[in-house]
Amino acid sequence: MSQKDILLIEDNPDDVELTRIAFAEAGIAQRLMALSDGVAALDYLFARGQYADRDPHELPSIVLLDLNLPKVDGREVLQAIRDNQITRTLPVVVLTTSTEPFDVEASYALGANSYIQKPVDFEQFVWALKQVGVYWLILNRSRED
Repeated sequence: MSQKDILLIEDNPDDVELTRIAFAEAGIAQRLMALSDGVAALDYLFARGQYADRDPHELPSIVLLDLNLPKVDGREVLQAIRDNQITRTLPVVVLTTSTEPFDVEASYALGANSYIQKPVDFEQFVWALKQVGVYWLILNRSRED
């Protein structure tokens, strides 16, 4: 299993903590890099601003992306990821509260690999995140494997 970071782009601190708990319970050892807005996420991914010293070729193993973010929303972040040669194939799982058919359709049209509605129940949220971690970080074979 790769030891690359998991990039969580989420503005709700409670959901960030629940994600940490879920991955710990699932035995996912990768560091969870949590960023709370779209600008910080794009700066991190493209090694600019406060992340200018980061190697832009050192990508996370997966991006967990909320759609409703401050500054730059998740759809714009996803579009920027897919428009960039370096990040184009980076796995992106949209993890959001939205059940709007438009959001599901738009996310897949922009190149999301998966779309998951966040469960509101704590146990279901933890279970869902465990499944995401197991599939994307353990079972799924990336191009680098």
